[in-house]
Amino acid sequence: MAAIARTQQGELRGREKEGALLFASIPYAAPPTGARRFRPPQPHDGWQGVRDATRFGPAAPQPREEGLTASPEVRWDEDCLTLNVCTPAVDDKRRPVFVWIHGGGFRTGQGAIPWYNGTSFALRGDVVTVSLNYRLGALGFAHIEEIGGTQYANSGSNGILDQIAALKWVRENIAAFGGDPERVTVGGESAGGMSVGTLLGCPAAQGLFQGAVAQSGAAHMTLSSAQGAELGQRFVAAVGAGTIDDLIAAPVERILAAQIELERQSRSGNLRPAGGQGIGGMPFQPVVNASMLPQSPIAAVRQGLASKVRVLVGTNRNEMTIFPIGATDEGRLQRIAARTFQDGSAALEAYRKEWPDAGASDLLLAIMTDRLFRIPAVRLAEAQAACGGTAYQYLFTWRSRAFEGRLGAAHALEIPFVFNNLHRAGAELFLGPGPSPQALADRMHEAWIAFIRNGDPSCDAIGDWPEYRPPQRSVMELGDQIGAALDPYGATRQLWEGIL
Repeated sequence: MAAIARTQQGELRGREKEGALLFASIPYAAPPTGARRFRPPQPHDGWQGVRDATRFGPAAPQPREEGLTASPEVRWDEDCLTLNVCTPAVDDKRRPVFVWIHGGGFRTGQGAIPWYNGTSFALRGDVVTVSLNYRLGALGFAHIEEIGGTQYANSGSNGILDQIAALKWVRENIAAFGGDPERVTVGGESAGGMSVGTLLGCPAAQGLFQGAVAQSGAAHMTLSSAQGAELGQRFVAAVGAGTIDDLIAAPVERILAAQIELERQSRSGNLRPAGGQGIGGMPFQPVVNASMLPQSPIAAVRQGLASKVRVLVGTNRNEMTIFPIGATDEGRLQRIAARTFQDGSAALEAYRKEWPDAGASDLLLAIMTDRLFRIPAVRLAEAQAACGGTAYQYLFTWRSRAFEGRLGAAHALEIPFVFNNLHRAGAELFLGPGPSPQALADRMHEAWIAFIRNGDPSCDAIGDWPEYRPPQRSVMELGDQIGAALDPYGATRQLWEGIL
């Protein structure tokens, strides 16, 4: 069954899918091609007649993912600034809206991933779900102002500007899909969660959403202007470009090849830009600059920029198990602990108490999980609470049974629970054998629906979910056991005071 929606750019033909309506590959900005490459997103000119919106469009240009998260080769194109809308109905009802930003390390991913299917949100929550594509890697985050001039001052955050353009499109058009532009929650996981944290600290994004869900990503993942400038110079050199015209004319395959080379150098430790720290294999991420992102997002949140936004933030207990960390023995573990903490021996003693059966590799995974995910989430919740805002925090602890249980509560495992999509392609690989954890998915899904609808995840399925506020630090555990805990794993949390 076809459905027609009328946007400011023109009419769209969607289709019925699994009891909801899907409108796919809707342009929210002009194609960032030709002279618009590396420039901020521009308005789309619209179209005549009824545009077909029944099939997903291409993703942003990206290298093929490797490792456990590998997927079939992605169809991509520079003309990628599109979004998808899943809605219960095209009518005048003002439903809450959930705008989802995909993860992938700011280098891979797309809004059309089956785990992001919004059908259950539509049918069970009467929620309109939007998923979007944004520019990735060098095309979305290479800071090239030095070669391009002031017109490219924000090139290091074009991917974030794309997300803001999509949110503006939602504000202007979502009523045509039965949504309420005044009841928008933005969410994301991994780089999507980091994007949500960045948007919370971005002045240009204020007022575009009333709620924010940051899953396994918070407000710490940005580069300084000096780091962005240095990496931009290295990128330009890797492309072999002498002028901005050379960059605009370069085949996209050459852009990707230069990006991959900088990623390789970053992973090997040979790429350490200004600031003295490595960047964890992610040389392309949002860049702080004077106009678009005048300070680090966490600093802006601490100052109250997003105090009116209700925030739900959390992480998984074993985030790092899907990432390669290399061989680890006791000596390497002690060296890393000594570099990380004021008293490395005392820190390792605290982690051993928390993880009594863990060897050196598992302890390093725990420290890295805290460094990259848990503690930034704690800091975001603390910052929001300190400025008078509202924050809720969770810890996902359900352990995957795949690979003989070695993954635990791994990075990204919570996504199909949140969307109630345990039956979608790829979920079985992460869940592993055994009975379906559908009961947990039902309860988590209801909590996310409650937060999207009311700004509070408390609901009959979960019970009362207290706000996160020091010194109680209430965190909702979501796993085989569900319930609020006061400052769980507080001894290791305290180790990071003054570090993050």
